[in-house]
Amino acid sequence: MAGGITDTGELYSPYVGLVYMFNLIVGTGALTMPKAFATAGWLVSLVLLMFLGFMSYMTTTFVVEAMAAANAQLRWKRMEKRKEDDEDEDSSSGVSDSDVLLQDGYERAETRPILSVQRRGSPNIFEITERVEMGQMASMFFNKVGVNLFYFCIIIYLYGDLAIYAAAVPVSLMQVTCSATGNHSCSVGDGTKYNDTDKCWGPIRRIDAYRLYLAAFTLLLGPFTFFNVQKTKYLQIMTSLMRWIAFILMIILALIRISRGQAEGHPSMAQLSGIRNLFGVCVYSFMCQHSLPSLITPISKKKHVNKLVLLDYILILAFYSLLSFTAIYCFRNDTLMDMYTLNFTNCEIINVAFIRYFLGLFPVFTISTNFPIIAVTLRNNWKTLFHREGGTYPWVVDRIVFPVITLIPPVLVAFCTHDLESLVGITGAYAGNGIQYLIPAFLAYCSRKDTQLVFGSGTVNKHLSPFRHTFWIVFVLIWGFSCFVFVTANIVLSESKL
Repeated sequence: MAGGITDTGELYSPYVGLVYMFNLIVGTGALTMPKAFATAGWLVSLVLLMFLGFMSYMTTTFVVEAMAAANAQLRWKRMEKRKEDDEDEDSSSGVSDSDVLLQDGYERAETRPILSVQRRGSPNIFEITERVEMGQMASMFFNKVGVNLFYFCIIIYLYGDLAIYAAAVPVSLMQVTCSATGNHSCSVGDGTKYNDTDKCWGPIRRIDAYRLYLAAFTLLLGPFTFFNVQKTKYLQIMTSLMRWIAFILMIILALIRISRGQAEGHPSMAQLSGIRNLFGVCVYSFMCQHSLPSLITPISKKKHVNKLVLLDYILILAFYSLLSFTAIYCFRNDTLMDMYTLNFTNCEIINVAFIRYFLGLFPVFTISTNFPIIAVTLRNNWKTLFHREGGTYPWVVDRIVFPVITLIPPVLVAFCTHDLESLVGITGAYAGNGIQYLIPAFLAYCSRKDTQLVFGSGTVNKHLSPFRHTFWIVFVLIWGFSCFVFVTANIVLSESKL
């Protein structure tokens, strides 16, 4: 995400791309959704989930369109460069007057809309063959202020992401290992509400155990921020497999409990006070726009990519609904945990110790593998934001300062609070709002304007969004800015009541 064009990588089929997108979107946010559903009411939650899913799909098509426009720009610039090099070679070998006239005519043609590329039988200039990250697209289509705002937004989002991850792992470890009764395997999810000041082991309080786990997490994974790490293919397969096993297990266990008449949940239809967190959780749970270049570019056949993305969103919407509805009817609202997996570490829910530990520690394994990758991504974005053409960073700044400013803030936030629902809600409602709505809308608007300027008004982008009317861009922008105002006002009013 730091900008620049990287290798496309090994191509894969559209259906493999569909699976990759599903795995990318369905992550940590899904684990906090059941509690958000319970606090906002099932009807309000379902309506908002469907609407935000639709909005996310729309902005996803905006990003795909901008990717195609960026590829066209880069392809045309290379063609121009080759023509200039050819002209230089001709001039150096001696040219006639007619050659000069032709060159003069070519130079005048440069100022006119370029339609010849589309008319010839060559491959479509808007084909997405190179991976152009969002930072690169921002540099191509935005002015300097817009580029800086883009990096500010994505950096804040990544900080929120890291804070959520840094809190989620210690919370899971604390809940699984701490017990007031001394029975470590059956204490969570039994309806007992623990305070941070309750005892964990001997004189060690639960909050102390949480902070010890946080310190260990930072010491073990923090050093990766100072190096470059790559997510391997086998690591992706392992974490995806664990994710699917965990989610399917939770849905099946909840359905079994409901079918046996052991369900305890009585969710309300609507509770407006819970909408703020639900909004942030839903935005966070549909987040994929920042990773679309690396996901869409390797797809071998992109003719029906928008239909493929729509199918993915429908499947994800159905999955989120199934997970959340089984959760809110299986468990009482006051017993639903911030991290839904922890509701299944109770002996009454499942008496197989291995499954209890697997679900309780599931976030530890999957999140721990993602933390270093996101940290390196954030570090690289910091470097790109302050980079100046032709300049280099001193060793201390490059290897020490940037990693430190990447690692310390999210750890401090996690040290101060482990309220995952609020962390996810705030990250999604602010930085997630910008990345998922505002940036894609501006990218679509600016790339369309730039495409018309360079290629002429008659040129059609083959990956043009189905929401091609300017109304949809305006609608997304109004919605995004309205969300900022609504969430901020809700927070201020909530704080004033306390």
